[in-house]
Amino acid sequence: MSNTEIDQATLDGRPGAGAALITSIHEDAARRPKSRDVRNLATLFPFIRVHWPYAAGAFFFLVISVSATLGLTAAAKAVVDQGFLSGAASNLNQVFLALGGVALTLAVSTAFRFYFISRLGERVVADVRKALYRHILTLDPAFFLKTRTGEVLSRMTTDITLIETLVGSSASIALRNLFSLIGATILLAHVSLTLTLFVMLLAPVVIAPMFIFGRRVRKLSTEAQDRFADAVAYAGESLDALETVQAFGRERYAGDRFGEAVELAFGRSMARVKARATMTLLVMALIFGGVTIVLWVGARSVLAGEMTGGTLLQFVFLSVMAASSVGMLGEVWGDVQKASGAMQRISELLASKPNIAAPALPVVLPEPARGEVVFDDVTFAYPGRPDLAALKGLSFIVRPGETVALVGPSGAGKSTVFRLLLRFYDPQSGSIRLDGVDLRKADPGAVRSRMALVAQDAALFSGSARDNIRFGRETADDAAIAAAALQAEADGFISALPEGYDSAVGERAKTLSGGQKQRLAIARALVREAPILLLDEATSALDAESERLVQKALDEAMEGRTTLVIAHRLATVLRADRILVMEDGRIVEEGTHAELVERGGLYAKLAGLQFAANAA
Repeated sequence: MSNTEIDQATLDGRPGAGAALITSIHEDAARRPKSRDVRNLATLFPFIRVHWPYAAGAFFFLVISVSATLGLTAAAKAVVDQGFLSGAASNLNQVFLALGGVALTLAVSTAFRFYFISRLGERVVADVRKALYRHILTLDPAFFLKTRTGEVLSRMTTDITLIETLVGSSASIALRNLFSLIGATILLAHVSLTLTLFVMLLAPVVIAPMFIFGRRVRKLSTEAQDRFADAVAYAGESLDALETVQAFGRERYAGDRFGEAVELAFGRSMARVKARATMTLLVMALIFGGVTIVLWVGARSVLAGEMTGGTLLQFVFLSVMAASSVGMLGEVWGDVQKASGAMQRISELLASKPNIAAPALPVVLPEPARGEVVFDDVTFAYPGRPDLAALKGLSFIVRPGETVALVGPSGAGKSTVFRLLLRFYDPQSGSIRLDGVDLRKADPGAVRSRMALVAQDAALFSGSARDNIRFGRETADDAAIAAAALQAEADGFISALPEGYDSAVGERAKTLSGGQKQRLAIARALVREAPILLLDEATSALDAESERLVQKALDEAMEGRTTLVIAHRLATVLRADRILVMEDGRIVEEGTHAELVERGGLYAKLAGLQFAANAA
């Protein structure tokens, strides 16, 4: 089984998948690797440029809010020097009015800055999500042989969440604190160059523990999240298989195991709490110690007449502002690095090119469609196994309206024929023609529009029965949907559902039985009105009654269509006009059931082994 199939089984088979996906978004964000090369973020500029009015508005109000914040310190100085110390009530009223005006400006500009930056972040992230998903849908299966489906989903969730954090808040916080630091430093030097130099000497002593302990706290937080994610994942796995847990009487075991995981998470959380408490003690002691020293030096300057009380108050406010800006820049820089790493991974996806794409000038398929299929000396090996050919010089013709069955042991190349016909891959040599046109010269979308697939494990989707049938042809009206369901022997059970065709069938249609799923898949294929029908072991996993109904539906579907069927069931093979027996990527026998049995070759052996029970 390939990595893609394993991932799909994990995600679609559901054991713990829901819990894993939920925890992956936020918990995995903390574990994402960083990138020091912030040039990766340049990929975001085209998405931001489209919405430049919001970016300009956010920047404008950011400058206003920072200016107002710095203005508050000047207003506080004026309150002390011109209000309290002057003793004049008129002066006091004026400075407090000025202080109120600055505060109001700060409040309004902060609100508008928040609106514009949040609007920009949400819009950019929505555009990135849409662009990424649309691009992923264009990639061919060869891409997913190299990249796990789970990794793609992780990039669409965790990495985009990091981008959302950057654009929606971290970028604004970083710019605000950068401007605040620059402005506060300039004002500090203007107010008192001596005290400013003194603060700069104290700053490393105060800031160093924040970074040292901060790194320790972040590491412990990640470990605590990991342990909690393990607990949640196990809980999800147990609840998804609750019937199995109860059937084996393992409720106590499952509860104990979950409890152990929770206790491990609790232990790491307490280690984080202790480290954070220690950091808080040190940082607060150093900060207030530093502030006390600065105030002492400043108070002596006030007593000496070298500065006013208001100037000292302004200096303290500016010092706190500068220090907090440095701390916030340190915190936000980690978010920027994570977002840079996330954007690098997203850019890799956006830069991926499908190997299967329409040529610059595709050949138009003839109208009306005839449904003729020709394989001419086709040799093909999967990208992951270049030395092991799946098809070796394969040649055959399927005439319009003919039903041809592909039979052979596992690994003979039957499913590969379908994948090449749907142009998920191109052969290394030889050609495949549809109505006389080489598939490599045609648009893959046009080629696939002439085919309808019914697979062994029909991939259905959440939504209603009507939605699943209409998936075959977006423009199908209700009458066409009902006609397809009737022809597929699906109308009966669909009409019996509580809301008929509008009844929700659940995730992957899990509320339906195997036979009902297959008939719904056949209805989806019929509504497509394609001239070529591809049946990939459509009845192999069904019970006898379900097989009878599905086979009847298939007989209706095959009428008047070119049909290629991969079959293990005798009933399906007997209805074929011709049987192609494949072995090791080649056709080794060809004929009807009676002819091939009479020859006593590989088909007769397969019939004896695989078809004996059905024949009886």
